[in-house]
Amino acid sequence: MSAFADGVFAIVITLLVLELPVPEGTENLLLALLEEWPDFLAYVISFVFIGGIWMTHASITQLTEQEDAVTFRLTLLTLFFVSLMPFTTSMMAGHLGGAGSHLAVLLYGRDLFIASVALSAIMRYLAWRPKLLVDGLAEEDLRGMVRRRRGGVVSCGIGVLLALFVPLAAVAVYIAVTAFFFVHPLIYKRAIKRSLKE
Repeated sequence: MSAFADGVFAIVITLLVLELPVPEGTENLLLALLEEWPDFLAYVISFVFIGGIWMTHASITQLTEQEDAVTFRLTLLTLFFVSLMPFTTSMMAGHLGGAGSHLAVLLYGRDLFIASVALSAIMRYLAWRPKLLVDGLAEEDLRGMVRRRRGGVVSCGIGVLLALFVPLAAVAVYIAVTAFFFVHPLIYKRAIKRSLKE
């Protein structure tokens, strides 16, 4: 399952970059690239979010000794919404600031939110079923991961609600959430190392 999930993450990230527009036949290439800022912004948000989901999933699989029917299905649910991201990323970039931006940003946020919830559900389920884990310490690690991700998941939900009324504010929330998911594990590991030294 881990190899399959890694393959899906790699393909989705590759598809993201293929959606970026390449200006053709223009004298001022820099200006043309700057005009495509929504596409590049959406790409960065999606890339960082998918990277964060992948890193968390990789951490989960390291703590898991065996899978069962529930973890397989929750992983497939996570991958389903992650695999939709090239489509919703392109749609959000194409409609950001214009007609249809509410729906485009809403659908994009839905992918972020449900993928995050499904990933958290995997961790909660595994913590509830310690027999599937490598050892007793893995259960504590999973519970800690769930606690650390809770704020980001709630923020994703807030972003989805904001998309109904203020799409650009929702995009700002998505940026903050993806940065949090990506950076927070690194900060947490440094904090642990410092506490061990003390």
